[in-house]
Amino acid sequence: MHGMGSAGEDCPFQFNFDEKTFKPGDMVSYRVTGSLEGFPFVGTLAEVHADHVIILPDAEDQNTRYRGTLESRPVVDHSEIED
Repeated sequence: MHGMGSAGEDCPFQFNFDEKTFKPGDMVSYRVTGSLEGFPFVGTLAEVHADHVIILPDAEDQNTRYRGTLESRPVVDHSEIED
């Protein structure tokens, strides 16, 4: 994403926005419903299925996983996020 940083710097993330080419290891921008709606989140795809994806919100933590929709910016239901 060009021009997203200060003084014209590029965004440090390389996102895949094409759900047809999603594969494990891809970095995606995802959204969360509920009180977190409107905030962008970054995660890594752990699994890609015919109708959903499994997102690792922290690549260092393989145990925390969120189920998201299969679309260019997956949507995670707020109930997946622990308070």
